Amino acid sequence: MTESSSGEPIAPFDPTADDHEYLATAAGGLAPLVARELEGFGALDLREDRAGIHFRADLATLYRCLLGSRVASRILLPLARFDEPDGDACYVASRTLHWPALFGLNATFAVDVTGKSSHIGHTHFAGVRVKDGIADAFRDATGERPDVDAADPDVRVLLQLQGRQAQVSLDLGNGGLHRRGYRGSGGDAPLRENLAAALLMRAGWPEHLETHPDAQFLDPFCGSGTLVIEAALMATHTAPGLLREGFRPHGWSGHDAGLWDRCVAEARDAVRAWDGPALLGSDRDRGAVAAARKAAQAAGVGDCTRFEQADALTLEPPADHGMLVSNPPYGERLGNAPELIKLYSLLGERLRSAFGGWHVALLVADTTDSQRLGLRASHKHRFYNGTLACHLLQFEIHQRDEPAAAPAPDFANRLQKNQRHLARWARRQGVTCYRIYDADLAEYPLQIDRYEAEDGTVHLHVQEFAAPASVDPARAEARLRGALAAMLEVTGVEPAHLHYKQRRAQKGRSQYQRTETAEAAPFTVVEHGCRLRVDLDAYLDSGLFLDHRPMRLRLQQECRGLRLLNLFCYTAAVSVHAAVGGARQTVSVDLSNTYLEWAEANFHANGLEAEIRDGRSRRLPGTHALLREDVVRWLEGAGDTPGMVFERIFLDPPTFSNSKRTEDDFEVQRDHVHLILLAVRLLTPDGVLYFSTNRRRFELDHEALTGLHARDITRETLDEDYRRPPPPHRCWAITPASGE
Repeated sequence: MTESSSGEPIAPFDPTADDHEYLATAAGGLAPLVARELEGFGALDLREDRAGIHFRADLATLYRCLLGSRVASRILLPLARFDEPDGDACYVASRTLHWPALFGLNATFAVDVTGKSSHIGHTHFAGVRVKDGIADAFRDATGERPDVDAADPDVRVLLQLQGRQAQVSLDLGNGGLHRRGYRGSGGDAPLRENLAAALLMRAGWPEHLETHPDAQFLDPFCGSGTLVIEAALMATHTAPGLLREGFRPHGWSGHDAGLWDRCVAEARDAVRAWDGPALLGSDRDRGAVAAARKAAQAAGVGDCTRFEQADALTLEPPADHGMLVSNPPYGERLGNAPELIKLYSLLGERLRSAFGGWHVALLVADTTDSQRLGLRASHKHRFYNGTLACHLLQFEIHQRDEPAAAPAPDFANRLQKNQRHLARWARRQGVTCYRIYDADLAEYPLQIDRYEAEDGTVHLHVQEFAAPASVDPARAEARLRGALAAMLEVTGVEPAHLHYKQRRAQKGRSQYQRTETAEAAPFTVVEHGCRLRVDLDAYLDSGLFLDHRPMRLRLQQECRGLRLLNLFCYTAAVSVHAAVGGARQTVSVDLSNTYLEWAEANFHANGLEAEIRDGRSRRLPGTHALLREDVVRWLEGAGDTPGMVFERIFLDPPTFSNSKRTEDDFEVQRDHVHLILLAVRLLTPDGVLYFSTNRRRFELDHEALTGLHARDITRETLDEDYRRPPPPHRCWAITPASGE
């Protein structure tokens, strides 16, 4: 008998005894389900503590637990408990055990370590000390030691570190029981098999079949198919241990091969053929669907499952009633909060409108997701997906006697009216990217831009502004849910092409900074014969300011044979238009490496060569130059460079800038006069400088602009989609007074 320093003995293993005490470990929140399983297999004297569920069982019952448990992490034979587990304590505890009574010299072994302790910095070191203790114990008893096989041992020893305590056990399942053997890599953020089984149990599967024998099962975010496959295994009474190739506790001296074979045969005889409707899984990712089909075949449930590529947000229910259980993307799997809001808002609307009569269970990272769904949960259960705390939310979607009312009808009517009017205008003008809604209704503070890609696909760029503090957040979320659903219904855009962002007050160029997103998918649009790249995911702005469309066309038409200077050029769309229109030279200046590279790509997309170089060089730029430099600093030096003159200058500064790469900040109302006076030094006597700003309540200081004439051309630079007060920008044509 080995006794810990706390005086807690563990009886040595006696192969002649009728039963023994074992321990089933469970992930956070799963212990009650494991206990229920063990009791169903005939285990006795169940007792739960922080280590897991202790139980007594004879060998046949133990084998049934090993083969049949869907939720347990491991099933162990505890051997020694001890306190203050440093390296020496691990060695002493393992060496004092009589290992030859547990397995023979011809059996290979390995040591796993779980948990952590302040006494041990590296778990690998703790495992080595246990291994050394086992080897030395064998040498003391037999003069020899068994071999170690870390990859595929006959016997697996587990050291569990639990803070100031530790335990050494035999792992009778020879590893985690969640490894059924049917799944490969599993794709991104896979759901462990035993957690999937636990979710299904809490959701009421397969008991649901007792009252609804023809119930349809569906997972619309199936990924690699774990939930669907586990549901099929449960429905067919397939013990998960039957799937584990070569699974048997053969290296352990207590193993009875004949009894094991009889228990395996008993488990195989319990498997039932499935005569209900195919269990369905779907996912947007074609690769995930292929992996799910392969895993289902490996699990032996390929005939009773079906997987297809589909978007959950447009999926039609496959039956009038059924059970939908899913692990939709969340948190790290999605990349950013706005995308999460979009997904759950649209999912809630889809469930409410299309899945009446269904029982729904969703694993979410936070209970606030229930609010985003707009559904009231009937049951909530806490789980852990790895270290991430999650909740299983269950909903009863009530069958409607009449079709569901259209979401956000006032918003939908306004959007439909706008789209009908602007679509006619856009066709006449040859415009493919334009704004279709701009906070027209105070209750829906959204901006919606429609982008048609070169390949004909249509995207919506949706930006939500913060609701006033007087608006109840729950009401604001409900309006957003309705608005997002209405957008899809009115425009026919696919959910994957609806790009939603939250827009808050920005300073300077922070609106141009990269946002956290799981995946960015840039595409090309065509505007007045120019091919331009836009990105509706990675940045708050798209790379193409739609309100400047008339100005780009104006300069495209005016710049034939002329030279253009584009200051604060952003992605240089203005310069590309001028170049396509036949400009003799374009020079574009910006401080951002990212946007100059984007600008270079825009030039190349139109068959034009553009040169990126340091703006501090006094060498005259080439035909299409992209200069990396602070605009003010560059203008202060460029005025002294011979030949640096332009017939057209486009000046669109930020409202505010305090770039880390410059010492001085910039504020357009305060500094616009200095900036304009610097720029006009590079203007030919008959040239025009176009100055634009989107600062609200901006006042141009005419008196300070000595010798210049400034004409407000704002109305001339606004197309039909931007003729709502207030204008998105103000614009002036500035010329030398002598050139009027």
